[in-house]
Amino acid sequence: MNITRINHIAIVVHDLDEAIRTYHDKLGMEVSQRLIMPEQEVAIAFLPAGESAIELISPITETSGVAKYLAKRGEGLHHICLEVPDVEMSLAELAARDVRLINNQCIPAAEGMGFFVHPKATHGALIEFLEPYHEEDEHDV
Repeated sequence: MNITRINHIAIVVHDLDEAIRTYHDKLGMEVSQRLIMPEQEVAIAFLPAGESAIELISPITETSGVAKYLAKRGEGLHHICLEVPDVEMSLAELAARDVRLINNQCIPAAEGMGFFVHPKATHGALIEFLEPYHEEDEHDV
């Protein structure tokens, strides 16, 4: 498997606007992208950090997976996203190794296609594998 970099580290927050202000005013970070993913029931903001980014995630419904995560664990680290050049191959490789996965197929992410490895397979860390969209790819988020 060819992991090329950490794409982002995601932090779940109650209030996206408040978190953006904190990261901007206290850490000097700027938002590069902000979007809503209705199928995931979340609002997201990306703040570049060198070759990677911080992804702030906030639920937009009380029933989403992220809302349940937030209610159970509170604000903080949600997942680490590893970038790969071929997400389908990575998924097949991990499945062949009997790695416990949350997704058995790739799903749309804010910046590409990805899947999640179950935290019980990685000592408590939720890991996302992501193949970013290429500029020539057509996609809707």
